[in-house]
Amino acid sequence: MLRTASLALFLFAFWLLLSGHYTPWLVGAGLVISILLALAGRRLGFADEEGHPVGRLLAGLLYWPWLAREIVKSSLSVTRIILDPKLPISPQLFHTKVSTRTPVGIATYANSITLTPGTITAGVDREQGRFLVHALTKAGADDVEAGEMDRRVRRFEGGAE
Repeated sequence: MLRTASLALFLFAFWLLLSGHYTPWLVGAGLVISILLALAGRRLGFADEEGHPVGRLLAGLLYWPWLAREIVKSSLSVTRIILDPKLPISPQLFHTKVSTRTPVGIATYANSITLTPGTITAGVDREQGRFLVHALTKAGADDVEAGEMDRRVRRFEGGAE
């Protein structure tokens, strides 16, 4: 029930953020709709740990700034490559081990690789515990294979270092 209440609160806050209208009628309607949607989510099964991972919020506050910094660093690197007349790329397609086990951890790791410019998660093999990744450069491939992102996502999902 606590997860359902949390979902209703998040939905209501999101509605308030996007609405921009704060009359009593609209705020009340937004609150009622948020509660009804959270109850429907509970009944339909998407207000679970995977659908609403509220328990990961504090861990996310540590992970997301690090990911944002990595995205900016990679963006600058890819921009330099694009602007270089020689276009110094060395595309790599490789498999990398995945130590995360929960659906939230696997999705976070795969999406984090794809969000980082110059790398894309092309495939997920849960049985073998690996991703197929495409990197624009050897340095990008080396960064993924170094495992720092994997370690941080494992910490995010609640695993050991």
